[in-house]
Amino acid sequence: MDDKYEDLANAIVITAVKDYRDVLKKLKKHPNSNYLQHTKNEIERFFHSKWYSVLTDIGPEFLIKKLNEEVI
Repeated sequence: MDDKYEDLANAIVITAVKDYRDVLKKLKKHPNSNYLQHTKNEIERFFHSKWYSVLTDIGPEFLIKKLNEEVI
C-alpha cells in the first residue's frame, strides 16, 4: 500500500479506537445511556465491517477484547 494511503488507513482505525475507548469510559459512569450504548454498537459494527478488514489486519474480536480490558 502506498504510504499516504497506509497513513490514512491507520488514522481511520486509530480514530475508531480512540472513540471506542472514550465511549467505554463514559459507559462505566453512565451504564444506562442508550446513546452511549448505540455509539459503542456502531463502532463495533465498524470493527466487524469489510471496510475495517481492508484498513487493517488486526482482528476485530482481539481489538475489542483488548480495549475492554484496558477500561476495566
